[in-house]
Amino acid sequence: MVKLKIKGESKEEKFKRIAEARTNKILEQIAILRNCANTQIYSYNELQINKIFKALDEELRLTKMTFSQRINKKRDIKL
Repeated sequence: MVKLKIKGESKEEKFKRIAEARTNKILEQIAILRNCANTQIYSYNELQINKIFKALDEELRLTKMTFSQRINKKRDIKL
């Protein structure tokens, strides 16, 4: 993986560039996973499907929680 450093790029611009690319890559991989639903080529059972979606749901939940915590981390103190 090549790390691009764009001169003069703000943190927000960097976030948008990287988050967009990573999200699109994840969406492509999910579409590829969907191909495994073809029962003419693959055989699977309910337990296997549940394990896949449980893992995906958990990872998505943790990612959402991480973003939420960082957004809500602002604290004020008044003396």
